Amino acid sequence: ASEFYRDGKYDLDFKSPDDPSRYISGDELGDLYQSFVRDYPVVSIEDPFDQDDWEAWSKFTANVGIQ
Repeated sequence: ASEFYRDGKYDLDFKSPDDPSRYISGDELGDLYQSFVRDYPVVSIEDPFDQDDWEAWSKFTANVGIQ
C-alpha cells in the first residue's frame, strides 16, 4: 500500500493522472478491505496500509479477525 500512499491518503487510481479529490483515508481503505473480507473468502491481506500508517492498521486488525 505504500506505493499508492500520498500525503496521508491512499490513491487507488495511482496509475492515472493525479486527482487528490479521489484519494481515500486509511479508515475508508479499511472499510473497503472489510467489505472484501465480508464478501469473499479472504484468508489474509498482506501489507494493507502504508508502512507508517499504524493507526489504520490498528483499527483494521481490531475490527477484522484476520491479519
